[in-house]
Amino acid sequence: MTINENDIGFNLNSGISAFEAKDFTTAMRLLSPLADEGIAEAQYRMGMMLQNGLGRVKNDVEGFRWMRLAADQGHAYAQHGLGVMYLYGEGPERDEPKAAECFRAAAKQGLSGAQMALGMMYENGQGVEKNEVEARRWYKLAEENTE
Repeated sequence: MTINENDIGFNLNSGISAFEAKDFTTAMRLLSPLADEGIAEAQYRMGMMLQNGLGRVKNDVEGFRWMRLAADQGHAYAQHGLGVMYLYGEGPERDEPKAAECFRAAAKQGLSGAQMALGMMYENGQGVEKNEVEARRWYKLAEENTE
């Protein structure tokens, strides 16, 4: 089913508003068709709802699928979310190098949470070679982006 171009912006904004108001049933109803149409923001939010069981029964596999689709389009929050999923094995198998790759993609877009996560991974040698200099660099970037 193709959505009328005029309805996309309205439904996306309404779906995001419902999501933020914690009306996940409405958010799911409005965002699901948009996610099917390939809209990254809708895919990201579908991933969040399914991964966390918001408005539906928790489904890590479907949450991962939607999160990956949004991340593949360059959605920074989805890239960060995918990194978390790989880091903890929530949906996919645990894969620390893949988590670091996802965090790096989001961090390069200026997402401070991803920069912190990447710094932690370098500090601890998780999924990347331990490197205190690189850890400090990412922590500094994160700090600059939260000011």
